[in-house]
Amino acid sequence: MAKIINAKKKFFGTDGIRGPISSKTSPDFILKLGWAAGEVFKDQGISSFIIGKDTRISGYMLEAALQAGIISSGLNVRLVGPLPTPAISYLVSTFKSQAGIVISASHNSYEDNGIKFFDDKGQKISDEIELLIEQKISEPIKVVEPENLGKAARLSDASGRYIEYCKNSLSKEITLNNLKIVIDTANGAAYDVAPKVFTELGAEVVSISDNPNGLNINQNCGSTDPNVVKKSVLDHNADFGIAFDGDGDRLVIVNSEAKALDGDDILFLLAKFKFENQIVLGSKGVVGTDMTNKGLENALSEMGIELVRSKVGDKYVLEKLLELGWQLGGEQSGHIICLESVATGDAIIAAIKFFEAFLAFGKPLNEILAPFKKYPQILTNIEVENAESILANKKFKNSCEKAQKEISEFDGKILVRKSGTESLLRILVEAKDSRATEIHSKQLTKLAKELV
Repeated sequence: MAKIINAKKKFFGTDGIRGPISSKTSPDFILKLGWAAGEVFKDQGISSFIIGKDTRISGYMLEAALQAGIISSGLNVRLVGPLPTPAISYLVSTFKSQAGIVISASHNSYEDNGIKFFDDKGQKISDEIELLIEQKISEPIKVVEPENLGKAARLSDASGRYIEYCKNSLSKEITLNNLKIVIDTANGAAYDVAPKVFTELGAEVVSISDNPNGLNINQNCGSTDPNVVKKSVLDHNADFGIAFDGDGDRLVIVNSEAKALDGDDILFLLAKFKFENQIVLGSKGVVGTDMTNKGLENALSEMGIELVRSKVGDKYVLEKLLELGWQLGGEQSGHIICLESVATGDAIIAAIKFFEAFLAFGKPLNEILAPFKKYPQILTNIEVENAESILANKKFKNSCEKAQKEISEFDGKILVRKSGTESLLRILVEAKDSRATEIHSKQLTKLAKELV
């Protein structure tokens, strides 16, 4: 059966709340959101929020609105400035009764911004907590008595703490001394810490897209446009390139031949390394998502490793990992969770683990990845304000069902869903046969565009 997914929450998507600052993430809404979150987390025993952000210009404005709302609920805030999203996850886990907030729209352009929440364990909050916050937003703000207002302070050593934490994720027996790496930080949150981490681990680093001005985040660079890092890898004769997204929680790795490796490639290499070296891999399992390539499932199966799929979104990958007691999971988009090191998708740590495994194999990368035969896969993104109307359209639903039935002959799948981060309808078509993949992708895309 074709998988058609429709979200139900009003404000939260697959990765927090995200949208244009002129509407969905306006200052008045963020003020109310801060108060609502403060009220909900206060009931969870939280006394303070650690707040980080990426480099987009609206971050200053939303940071002020957010902390005003939180303080009005009686909770304290600690500000750390621009840091990758996973740094906030790490920091809250080192304090008692702290939760975390990141002001970021991740891979979106500077016109958007967003809010992501972490609980006191450094994990993204559950759907249940998100719904409680949404319910509280509908209520009028009730400011606590003046003597109970929260306070704001800066956490001055946050960057250094996170850098050391990332460095410690590399095995003591491994050094990056012989690697030349191009790092594209998308003019985003990782612009300062990522080059420092890999330089201090011994690599020769070429840093690009590392001069944020508030408006150039993700602009023709980073993981959403890896052509920049590809060219730089070739120009500098580098061994690898890493392209981060705007908030530093997902990545694309580029090899010396300028071929991009996505999250599925990275998951395969890490799983193979753990399996062959008898490192704990849960119960021989890896968590992917509905978008994970079937070829990865087949390749892991050949090694006796099970692939279990979650809903799209790294928070759902984490929930499934915790449920199963496994260690490794991720998304094709480049969110990789190495649960032995970090409780969320962390692009810097994922890259460190990738290089550690690659160097330990002592083989050419193509040889390591050879058993992973990807199925042809086409992902189409269609700009649309009301994706739900297309998902609910009877003609479109029937066409998806018909296409799924036909493509099943080629071990194929169709996944149609509303983006949880942008105003997009996403249509994924995958099959062992490339022609069948292309035909059905074109047909469904054409119909969807007619219905816009």
